[in-house]
This record gives sequence, structure tokens and C-alpha cells, in this order.
Amino acid sequence: MTDRAGRPDGQGDESNDEGNQETAGSGATEQGAHWGPRPARQGPARRPFLRRRWVWWTAAGTTVALVGAGVGAWALYDRLQGNITRDDAVIAELERHEKERPLPSKQGALNILLVGSDTRAGQGNGQYGVARGQRSDTVIMLHLAADRRSATAMSIPRDLMVEIPSCRRADGESTPARTAQFNDAYSYGGTACTIRTVERLTRIRVDHHMVVDFQGFKRMVDAVDGVRICLKQPMDDKDAHVRLPAGEHTLNGEQSLGFVRARKSLGNGSDTDRMERQQQFLGALVAKVQSNGVLLNPGKLYPLLDAATSSLTTDPSLSSLIDLYDLVRSMRNIPTKEVRFLTVPREAYAGDPNRDQLVEPAASELFTLLREDEPVRIAPRPSDSASPAPSASPTGTGPAAPSASSTPSGTPGVRSTPVPDPTFSGNSAARSACE
Repeated sequence: MTDRAGRPDGQGDESNDEGNQETAGSGATEQGAHWGPRPARQGPARRPFLRRRWVWWTAAGTTVALVGAGVGAWALYDRLQGNITRDDAVIAELERHEKERPLPSKQGALNILLVGSDTRAGQGNGQYGVARGQRSDTVIMLHLAADRRSATAMSIPRDLMVEIPSCRRADGESTPARTAQFNDAYSYGGTACTIRTVERLTRIRVDHHMVVDFQGFKRMVDAVDGVRICLKQPMDDKDAHVRLPAGEHTLNGEQSLGFVRARKSLGNGSDTDRMERQQQFLGALVAKVQSNGVLLNPGKLYPLLDAATSSLTTDPSLSSLIDLYDLVRSMRNIPTKEVRFLTVPREAYAGDPNRDQLVEPAASELFTLLREDEPVRIAPRPSDSASPAPSASPTGTGPAAPSASSTPSGTPGVRSTPVPDPTFSGNSAARSACE
């Protein structure tokens, strides 16, 4: 008789006895046995268990990785979201004056007021000198076309003489309405007063606003590894904290801030020249962001967003990181040649040659084009002492074009013959920084 293994009856029991004796003994082995580890058990019985264990570890590892990535992503989002300062007080103040405000923009078009504050409050801003209160160092109305195929950035000179409405100060008291230079509005009543002054001047509704201080500007430039500019003459400006020889440079954040703030060391020393330098620099920054693929590269986009949001104060509608990202994403396909920079048409103020006033009807025509979401035609300005730093025509307009308001007509407000749109002096982001 044999058992299932094919052995004679009894051998299996003897093997078991020997095994038991070997286990219980002093470690001696049966004569002729091989030294070394016991051969691994064979057969299909263990395979389902191994497969289950492998699947379990894979699932566990994947779960840990996903949880870790989720926690990391949430931490990054929470940091960026926490950077943004929400400006509820401005919206509350604007709501008090809703009846005097212009109608909202055409569906889809957006007008965003960008304010560069020269406040010395905040970490690091005190090194740029002492200033009483705060004023708007730079104000740009950014118009985004409804189809997101073009963008127009219109600078408003801080020395422009305008009608500033009665504004509420931080202490609750109100300032009287007055004629004063434009950047006084920010010192009188902050962002809300600046927005109301812009809307009264242009009859264009400001849909959103953003205020960025010196530190935020510097960090954004550093986040894209600097911006390339060319100087035709050396620059040495103690007030702006920048000293550069003539030639080509890639400016870091600190140098860039000095470059766009300098007045006395480049060009004719006017605020007009400085604004045009700012526009060209912003154009070079836009081109740098698009050429590096920053908007489509999370690894490069995060440092830029962190820099932008860390010193950003905005209205509640843009205080969400998701809303900001959607806005930036909607702009990523605008060709650089369709990102236009220009300044409100202006000339020397009759009462003070060191101040500006609007040139009419050119200014009104520009405001109407932006208000109606119509294309704005620009003609390049010639280069001056620095590129980006072109000189401006006295009126701020480009080559002469027939004006709609000066064309005779048989019926008031109706043109008798087609008239070309006016052309304004300006540049696009497609223009090389060193042309």
C-alpha cells in the first residue's frame, strides 16, 4: 500500500517522527542532509496570498501618495489665498456712491484699475525714503476686450489736473471736492477716492481694482528671473537706488523698481518720460512671462503667483485665488502685439507748466473706444535715452487722424462721411526691449 505521495505505508510517519526529533534535539541533522537554508516551499498555494499582499501595498502606497499630494496642494493653495488682502472697505464706500457711477462694461469686457502705491508702510518699503501719507505712484486702467483677444493699458499721469470729488478719509471725515493733481485723490480717500476720480474723468466703470506695493513688484520681477532692458546712456539715481552703465542689462527686482521709479536721471526728468518707461518695462515683463511659458508651467507659475499675491490688495470679486487664476488664464492667449500701452492724451496745464491737462477731443475719443470695447489703434513712439524708454509727443497722440468730433455733419452727432478711428501714440508688448 502507498500513501498519496507515492511512498510505502509508514514512511510518512517515520519522516514526521524524525522531523520532530530533529526539532527537539541539539541541532544535529540526519546523515547525508544538505547544509544551508531549507528550500522554499513550492506550489500554487501561496500565490493568491502574495498577489493580495502586493495589491494591498500598491493601494496603500498610492493612497499615501495621493493624500500627501492633496495635503501639499492644499498647503500651497492656502498660502497663496492667505497672501491676498481683501478690500471690503472700498466696495462699501463705492456702494454709497453707486448712483453717480457709470454703467457696467459691455458683457464680458473688464476694466481693472492697477494702482502702484508709494506707501512706505510695510516691511522693506521704508528704505525708499520718507513720504507723508501715501499716494498713487502709478495708476493704469487695464481694459480687457470681451473676446480676450486684446488688452489696452492706459496710464493716467499723477500730475494730471482733475476734479476730485468729496471723499471720505480713513478717520471718517470727508474732504471737500476740489481741482487738484490726480495722485492727491489717493492721499485724500485711498483707493475708493481714486476709483471715483477715474470714473468721473473717463466715464468708464472700474470693474475691479488691484493695489501693489514696492515689495510685490520686486518679487514678481525676481520670480521670472529678471527683465531685459537697454540703456543708451548710464543711469545713476540715488533716490531710486539704482546705478547702471550704458548697454544691455537683465534687471533684478530691486534694479527694476529703481528703473521704473527714476525721474531725474533718464530722459527729460518728467513724469511723462517715466510713465513711458514703465509701460515699456511692463511690456517686456509680459513678453518674458509668455515666452517662458510661465502661465502653463505650475513650477514657474507658483513663484509668480506667490510674489503677486503677497503684496496684493484687491476687491472681494478677485480676492479668491480661483478667480485670479481664471482671470490670468483668460489672458494667456492674447498675442503680445495686441497688448497695448499708452498714456492719456495730455499737454502742459494752462495754470502751471509743471502739471498736465487733457488734450481734447483726443482724450474723449480714447475713453469712448474703451467704454464701448472698440479697438484702439496705436503708433510706435521713437526711442529715446533708454529702451524701454521712448519719448512722447506733446499731446500724447500719434500720427494725425481725422477726428470724429471735428467732422462736419448735417445732423448733430451724426457723421456725414466715414472717418478713420484716431491713432494714439503708444507701444505693444511685442516690441523688443532693445529696439
